[in-house]
Amino acid sequence: MTEPRVKAARIWFAVMLVTAAAVAFAFKHVDLVVLAKVLPYSNRFEGLGKGLASAVLLAFEALMFLGLAIVRFVRGKLSPLGRATAVACVSSICVYAINANVLKILFGVPAPWQVLYGSPHTAHFLQGTVESCFPSGHMALAGAFAGALMRHYPKSILPLAGLLAVAGGLLIAGSWHFVSDVLAGTFVGVTAGLLAAEVWIAHERSQAS
Repeated sequence: MTEPRVKAARIWFAVMLVTAAAVAFAFKHVDLVVLAKVLPYSNRFEGLGKGLASAVLLAFEALMFLGLAIVRFVRGKLSPLGRATAVACVSSICVYAINANVLKILFGVPAPWQVLYGSPHTAHFLQGTVESCFPSGHMALAGAFAGALMRHYPKSILPLAGLLAVAGGLLIAGSWHFVSDVLAGTFVGVTAGLLAAEVWIAHERSQAS
């Protein structure tokens, strides 16, 4: 492993530890407090929730990827931005599926609405469903898309990070997710996007050499 990759791996590991600590603290001390504060206002975001449902976002990404595939077939190639966007779409869709069918099942954390109906805010390992909320599927979806673009275009890191922060805040404000869900989903998604982009960039370099 080359020195830049060793450094990147160390940075990722450090961020993982910080994220894990932040998630654990939020899960125990922050989630329920924040939910109680935002609940009286969460109905204001009901329309937004319908428009940004995960099925809508997945369909949009699938159509975007299909459009790029058609362009590739007709023109014989894609622009660098087109290739980066295609990687972002694929990594986003894949990580959403893994999150919904593996991670949510593994942790089994009830969603805020389930907690309001009496479910304890705790993990039920290997007993979760797709209705479970940890990690956040929305943030995994968005994080993977953003992470792939961040790796291809480093100048986009700050604006995309800002958009992710806004998205996470809306999910919390609408009482769709706890703070810990958002933190974990963002980390999972961005990690997947960065990894997918890194693999694709290594592939392109090998093809060019």
